[in-house]
Amino acid sequence: MTKIKICGLKTEEDIKLVNAYRPEYCGFIFWEPGKRYITPDKAASLIRLLDPEITPVGVFLDEDPHKLAEVVQLSGVCLVQLHGKEDDAYIGLVRDLTGRKVIKAFKPDTEEDVRVAERSSADMIMFDAGAGSGKTFNWDVLSDCKREFFLAGGLAPENAAQAIRTLRPFALDVSSGVETDGSKDKAKVEEFINNVRTAHSKG
Repeated sequence: MTKIKICGLKTEEDIKLVNAYRPEYCGFIFWEPGKRYITPDKAASLIRLLDPEITPVGVFLDEDPHKLAEVVQLSGVCLVQLHGKEDDAYIGLVRDLTGRKVIKAFKPDTEEDVRVAERSSADMIMFDAGAGSGKTFNWDVLSDCKREFFLAGGLAPENAAQAIRTLRPFALDVSSGVETDGSKDKAKVEEFINNVRTAHSKG
């Protein structure tokens, strides 16, 4: 079954929401310019409230690897997600410093971008329209991808089922698509998760 990641959690209400609907992953943004940025201490306090079956992911963008490792330790995230220009050497260093598996995000404008992603040394890969853009991209470019991947960028309850039918991704990653006025919306989260699970069961 296609897995689900709800990203950009910031509040105890967000934690209650994911604990109720049980996505497989949830994300905490440690990129300071981002509007969903959260401090490591605050993330740690939320992760202590998180259902242990939900995997907390730390999202970074071109961070100093030693600072990243410190944030991972302070916050308690179990996976590292990289959204910048990090190369294989950086990925290896982060893995060594943190002991965590790494998800590397790619912006797939062309089929060659997809081939580059396939060759990545990251434990998992993600395809996204851009860091928090809230927009979709041309999914056709992924039709021949040889690796399992997370799909992100512009996902919402309305297109979740189509994404699964079209691409059969390993996981869907959603943030703004389940928000209203910048906050996670219970009805949208419920609809998104139901649509993902229903689409998979029908397919």
